[in-house]
Amino acid sequence: MPPFDEFGLIRAWTEGRQAEPFLASAGVTVGIGDDAAVVAADTGTDWLLAVDTMVEQIHFKPDTMEDADIGYKALAANVSDIAAMGGVPKHALISVSVPPGWDAGRMERLYEGLYACADQYGIAVVGGDTTSSPGHLVVAVTLIGCVETGTAIRRSGARPGQFVFLTGPTGLSAGGLHGMLAQGDAAKGSARVPVPPKRLTDAHRRPQPSVKAGRLLQGFASSLNDVSDGLASEAWEIADASGARLVLRETELPISGELAGYAGRCGCSALDWILYGGEDYVLLGTADLEHEAELRRKFREERLPFFVIGFVEEGASGVELEMSNGKRKPLLKRGYNHFAKG
Repeated sequence: MPPFDEFGLIRAWTEGRQAEPFLASAGVTVGIGDDAAVVAADTGTDWLLAVDTMVEQIHFKPDTMEDADIGYKALAANVSDIAAMGGVPKHALISVSVPPGWDAGRMERLYEGLYACADQYGIAVVGGDTTSSPGHLVVAVTLIGCVETGTAIRRSGARPGQFVFLTGPTGLSAGGLHGMLAQGDAAKGSARVPVPPKRLTDAHRRPQPSVKAGRLLQGFASSLNDVSDGLASEAWEIADASGARLVLRETELPISGELAGYAGRCGCSALDWILYGGEDYVLLGTADLEHEAELRRKFREERLPFFVIGFVEEGASGVELEMSNGKRKPLLKRGYNHFAKG
């Protein structure tokens, strides 16, 4: 069988994946195969554009992620960015740089996961780029979403007197990653470690971006951010953008039973995973106290989690943790950093 050329590969990975009527309903007039996609714009709409890149051995390791999971998560990371603006994801462009170790079968599985995420969130995949790579796989996704004109929720709206909320627990992805890495080390001869619960590994491999929650927060949230680099890091982003001080209450931070139990069995700190783990893709934000009851009701009706975890106060930009004994300590601006040394 002769090797595919670039366009043969694109056809193999994308042709027939999405029905023409669906693409037309998404406003696509020219899709994959030309120099650029053409998408009809509606009046009264602001387009949202986001891009994320995943690099093998930096963002994922083949021993903790199946090929299809990598594709799914590459798109999910972008979906979460659109959700954090209160928007709806619509159209995606996919760029892959493929190393020699990734054959056609592996790339087929990666695209299966990518399209699974696209189908779950109603996203039309409309183009991209394909190159070779000398070493590691690189997947870059550009996602276009939309939101009603003038309603995109920014990070910069937190004000003293407001409350801080989360739309789900954090730390699950970090706990799952820790467990899978430890299992890999154990297989190489290290000390035996507990097997992580499936909920934790699923949270790392197949995160569920909070699009519906972002839409419910329209008109209520004064600031919003998705938890990709860790709760403490995202809280700092809101604090810096808003010029405000956020106080998180340790006793109000949601913790799943699976996470608490697994951290205990491993001798790890569940609180560290909750604050600094990242890649949970729940939403962190602030809102006026007058909206608390209505937001709780809306989320309850939609069977979605909603947690009030702190408040905003006067002071220099910063984030503090109010511990169970009532004392406070500053939370470090710590989370995932691509350029950290060591």
